[in-house]
Amino acid sequence: MGLHQGTFRLLLALNLLCAARALADLPPITVTVDASDAPRKLLHTCLHIPAAPGPLTLLYPKWIPGTHSPEGPIADVVDLAISAAGQPLRWQHDADNMYALHLTVPLGAEAVDVAFDLLLPNGSSATGKLLDLDWNQVLFYPQTSAPLQLSYTASVTLPAGWQCGTALTTTGQEGSEIHFATAPLETVVDSPVIAGEYFREVDLTPGEKPAHFLDIVADSAEDLAIKPEQTRHFTRLVKECNAHFGAHHYRSYHFLLTLSDHVAHFGLEHHESSDDRQSEDYLTDDNAFIVGAELLPHEMTHSWNGKYRRPAGLATPDYQQPMEGELLWVYEGLTDYLGKVFAARSGLQTNENFRAQFAATAAMLDHRSGRSWRPLADTAVCAQLLYGARGDGATRRRSVDFYPEGDLLWLEVDTLIRQHTGSQKSLVDFCRLFYGGGSGAPRVIPYTFDDVVAALNDVCPYDWKTFFQTRVYDITLHAPMGGIENAGWHLAYTNQLPAFLKIRETQRKFTDVTFSLGFSLSSDGVVADVIPGLPADAAGLAAGLKLIAVNNRSWTPENLRNAIRVATTNSAPILLLLQNNDYYSTARLDYHDGEKYPILVRDPAKPDLLSEIIKPLAPEAATDGAK
Repeated sequence: MGLHQGTFRLLLALNLLCAARALADLPPITVTVDASDAPRKLLHTCLHIPAAPGPLTLLYPKWIPGTHSPEGPIADVVDLAISAAGQPLRWQHDADNMYALHLTVPLGAEAVDVAFDLLLPNGSSATGKLLDLDWNQVLFYPQTSAPLQLSYTASVTLPAGWQCGTALTTTGQEGSEIHFATAPLETVVDSPVIAGEYFREVDLTPGEKPAHFLDIVADSAEDLAIKPEQTRHFTRLVKECNAHFGAHHYRSYHFLLTLSDHVAHFGLEHHESSDDRQSEDYLTDDNAFIVGAELLPHEMTHSWNGKYRRPAGLATPDYQQPMEGELLWVYEGLTDYLGKVFAARSGLQTNENFRAQFAATAAMLDHRSGRSWRPLADTAVCAQLLYGARGDGATRRRSVDFYPEGDLLWLEVDTLIRQHTGSQKSLVDFCRLFYGGGSGAPRVIPYTFDDVVAALNDVCPYDWKTFFQTRVYDITLHAPMGGIENAGWHLAYTNQLPAFLKIRETQRKFTDVTFSLGFSLSSDGVVADVIPGLPADAAGLAAGLKLIAVNNRSWTPENLRNAIRVATTNSAPILLLLQNNDYYSTARLDYHDGEKYPILVRDPAKPDLLSEIIKPLAPEAATDGAK
């Protein structure tokens, strides 16, 4: 007979406590990173790891929190040398787990020293003027029962004149070498560093506790020119997040914002910071700011949803154990929804653009032919595969749809709570119950599907288990539109390209005629994807073909759209000249229904809950905090 779940958790907690106390008696591991060659895409690392004589296994982080994938770049670790008391030691990779190194510590030795270089990929995390440093890439840790509690003392040497931002506590600086306070391995890995020649720190909540900072590095001084109204929006974001959840789980918070056209653009969540990477003109170009408005709200939301509360399958005890992503439709899906809501509430995004995004999301997901064979839950289970899948074929394959479909799913949850409680409660009440609690330092509280259902029922009794079963775990041929419709709107199509979609196309350099002809194009005319069953598919178009001409004229976005408009006045097909490697062909698209772009249209018979949802919760912020 197995242990009662509560007893098991108690024993596990006691074992971890004992292991933590044992580890506390060991000297800290030191990790020293020389980043002076970061402009050359090269980092130099030295570790001093206390160790007793005998067999020792060193592990390189493999499964990285927030990426939900085995992305540790061990293939870029070069010139590895391990020694003890000045004598080189032999080591070998584990035959099954290439992230493990086996060696033997000689008698009389009390530690091993590990030195290696890390090759940074081009276009990833460094330029000639800045660096995004992830500690998991520059360290090993000894195999032990509670590796996340191992103590590390870290330092980094930057190129001369560079400054840095991080959630780690700085204890001192000697020249270009910056020293950080000793912290558990979990905290160090959870606290990246951004650094650069052009750096600026903005205090978003001056004089308040906890403190909130926007740390910015860029490739040029001009790109640091944040506007006062932008600062007010970011301050408002902090207020809105805390008002929504009712408590925080960080001692201070740093938005680590990298502005460059030469690093990968994405966001990665951490307890007390977020790694936010945007285009170089994010702060200086209004359209770039509009398109990137949700990134910082999304990543800050993760401090509550994903870091503090985490699906049990993702709350692994080390960086070697595979992560189980089934509940990413909560972890990422709810965060994606709240990121959009917080962007609107804080003024980072307009209400009109908020609706435009929901319309585009609903239309895109409703045209996913992959819905006929793959339920939403499977996109979460297979996240580690789908993150790296190529863009073409996404319609038939499905992508990491738990992000955008989470917007529709959790909007429906929000509206149902409001409807069934007479607008006395909302998703805010669920978030305060599930993610709030008492404010304090970072910690992790795992949850299961049943925990989510139970918390929702505490807020609003309803058959939530069946609700999620039918929308997440069952095959659904159409995107869930219930939230949009409950909120007093419905999806429709217009022949005028909405302003937000036009901005998005311009910024991301593509042309989208998905909902008319059934395909989208990159800026150089290459077909990105084709929707099964629509005219382009019927005419034989496929991803990878290059569009050369439209109706015998050189292709441009304007010519393509004009051809669609002209086709509404006659019965002639739209002619597309296409290149397939060395061969050319003409496709004839028999389409005459004009341009189609998704929009939300108001249903006057229902209350406008969508506008209620994005009303600000927090008092108006009074300072821009810039310095």
